[in-house]
Amino acid sequence: MPIQEETVYSALKQVRDPELMVNIVDLGLIYGVAVEVVGEKTNLDVMMTMTTPACPYGPQLVADARDTLIALDGAGEVKVQVTLTPPWTTEMMTEAARDELGMF
Repeated sequence: MPIQEETVYSALKQVRDPELMVNIVDLGLIYGVAVEVVGEKTNLDVMMTMTTPACPYGPQLVADARDTLIALDGAGEVKVQVTLTPPWTTEMMTEAARDELGMF
Protein backbone atom coordinates (compact mmCIF):
# COMPACT_ATOMS: atom_id res chain seq x y z
CA MET A 1 0.00 0.00 0.00
CA PRO A 2 1.43 3.41 -0.94
CA ILE A 3 2.52 5.78 1.80
CA GLN A 4 0.21 8.77 2.11
CA GLU A 5 1.30 12.36 2.80
CA GLU A 6 -0.55 12.27 6.15
CA THR A 7 1.51 9.22 7.15
CA VAL A 8 4.72 11.12 6.43
CA TYR A 9 3.66 14.06 8.60
CA SER A 10 2.58 11.69 11.37
CA ALA A 11 5.94 9.90 11.27
CA LEU A 12 7.85 13.19 11.31
CA LYS A 13 6.03 14.18 14.51
CA GLN A 14 8.23 11.57 16.19
CA VAL A 15 11.31 13.70 15.45
CA ARG A 16 11.86 16.22 18.21
CA ASP A 17 14.15 19.21 18.27
CA PRO A 18 16.67 18.22 20.99
CA GLU A 19 16.92 21.77 22.29
CA LEU A 20 13.25 22.78 22.30
CA MET A 21 11.83 19.26 22.81
CA VAL A 22 8.98 19.93 20.35
CA ASN A 23 8.43 17.88 17.22
CA ILE A 24 9.61 19.32 13.91
CA VAL A 25 6.12 19.34 12.37
CA ASP A 26 4.55 21.43 15.14
CA LEU A 27 7.60 23.70 15.14
CA GLY A 28 6.79 24.49 11.50
CA LEU A 29 10.10 23.17 10.19
CA ILE A 30 8.48 21.01 7.49
CA TYR A 31 7.76 23.15 4.44
CA GLY A 32 6.52 20.39 2.17
CA VAL A 33 6.18 16.70 1.50
CA ALA A 34 5.99 14.96 -1.87
CA VAL A 35 5.15 11.29 -2.34
CA GLU A 36 5.68 9.36 -5.56
CA VAL A 37 4.60 5.75 -5.98
CA VAL A 38 7.13 3.75 -7.98
CA GLY A 39 6.14 0.14 -8.30
CA GLU A 40 5.83 -1.38 -4.83
CA LYS A 41 7.64 1.51 -3.12
CA THR A 42 6.84 5.12 -2.33
CA ASN A 43 9.59 7.69 -2.80
CA LEU A 44 9.46 10.52 -0.26
CA ASP A 45 10.82 14.03 -0.68
CA VAL A 46 10.70 16.40 2.29
CA MET A 47 11.61 20.08 2.29
CA MET A 48 12.45 21.42 5.71
CA THR A 49 14.14 24.35 7.38
CA MET A 50 15.88 25.12 10.65
CA THR A 51 15.01 27.63 13.35
CA THR A 52 18.26 29.45 12.57
CA PRO A 53 20.77 29.17 9.72
CA ALA A 54 23.46 28.07 12.19
CA CYS A 55 21.28 25.55 14.04
CA PRO A 56 23.73 23.24 15.83
CA TYR A 57 21.23 20.37 15.62
CA GLY A 58 20.56 20.75 11.88
CA PRO A 59 22.49 17.67 10.74
CA GLN A 60 20.94 15.57 13.52
CA LEU A 61 17.40 16.74 12.66
CA VAL A 62 17.89 15.92 8.98
CA ALA A 63 19.31 12.49 9.81
CA ASP A 64 16.53 11.75 12.31
CA ALA A 65 13.85 12.78 9.80
CA ARG A 66 15.42 10.65 7.07
CA ASP A 67 15.87 7.63 9.36
CA THR A 68 12.26 7.89 10.55
CA LEU A 69 10.95 7.93 6.98
CA ILE A 70 13.21 5.14 5.74
CA ALA A 71 11.71 2.95 8.48
CA LEU A 72 8.18 3.35 7.07
CA ASP A 73 6.84 0.17 5.51
CA GLY A 74 6.98 0.62 1.73
CA ALA A 75 9.43 3.53 1.71
CA GLY A 76 11.63 3.75 -1.35
CA GLU A 77 14.05 6.60 -1.93
CA VAL A 78 13.95 9.21 0.84
CA LYS A 79 15.25 12.75 0.35
CA VAL A 80 15.29 15.38 3.07
CA GLN A 81 16.32 18.76 1.73
CA VAL A 82 17.00 21.89 3.76
CA THR A 83 16.09 25.39 2.69
CA LEU A 84 16.39 28.65 4.54
CA THR A 85 13.91 30.44 2.30
CA PRO A 86 11.60 31.63 3.58
CA PRO A 87 13.29 32.03 6.93
CA TRP A 88 11.58 30.29 9.84
CA THR A 89 9.65 32.43 12.32
CA THR A 90 7.68 31.59 15.45
CA GLU A 91 4.47 32.27 13.52
CA MET A 92 5.08 28.96 11.69
CA MET A 93 4.57 26.98 14.90
CA THR A 94 1.26 25.33 15.71
CA GLU A 95 -0.77 26.39 18.73
CA ALA A 96 0.24 23.10 20.37
CA ALA A 97 3.93 23.99 19.99
CA ARG A 98 3.38 27.48 21.35
CA ASP A 99 1.54 26.06 24.36
CA GLU A 100 4.29 23.49 24.93
CA LEU A 101 6.89 26.25 24.94
CA GLY A 102 4.78 28.59 27.07
CA MET A 103 4.35 31.16 24.28
CA PHE A 104 0.88 32.62 24.63
